[in-house]
Amino acid sequence: MGIQIAPSILSADFARLADEAAAVSNADWLHVDVMDNHFVPNLTLGLPIVESLAKATDTPLDLHLMIEDPDRWAPGYVEAGASSVTFHVEACRAPIRTAREIRAKGARAAMALKPATPIEPYEDMLSELDMILIMTVEPGFGGQKFLDVCVPKIRRTKELLVKHGLDLWIEIDGGVSVETIERCAEAGADVFVAGSAVYAADDPNAMVEKLRGLAEGAAESEGAAE
Repeated sequence: MGIQIAPSILSADFARLADEAAAVSNADWLHVDVMDNHFVPNLTLGLPIVESLAKATDTPLDLHLMIEDPDRWAPGYVEAGASSVTFHVEACRAPIRTAREIRAKGARAAMALKPATPIEPYEDMLSELDMILIMTVEPGFGGQKFLDVCVPKIRRTKELLVKHGLDLWIEIDGGVSVETIERCAEAGADVFVAGSAVYAADDPNAMVEKLRGLAEGAAESEGAAE
């Protein structure tokens, strides 16, 4: 399926979003965090800005909804231009229905898990999804330290996908850097959200390529070992 890098605009300059999107033109996705100050203790951006950003960049948007009532709002983000929409299972009342609505509108559907939320209770609904997002920090703020305790969950999620013969992406979000990306790729992750590691770099595009190279090398080494 290939390694994919998704820089997070949470770490970008919100007054220059179009320019910040262009600064990572070789990224696979542009990760957009939507926070409502209810599900998480932070407030970011909503539908109008997503719609404007979608018109300003050719990079597909990877929306991460950290909001209450994603069942109601998720389909609207596809209509606003998102190519991928992730909802938190902890906030979703009807995850299968919501995933199907996202897919029906033409986007990939993803389910996010907080660090303490296990993957196993959702094994039976994996076939309804295109991606699993495993948070490697507590959701709500950028720049947090990577939580090593989440790595075993990445591996267990990969094992479940293999068990059921499913080609889902495993995305990780939180503390992704040159120091942490390899162990996550070795565990089975293939989509990496990187915020401050990319946007704090002198050359964001070069950092995207560096992270991609590290993840690809680690994934190849793990595959050879198996």
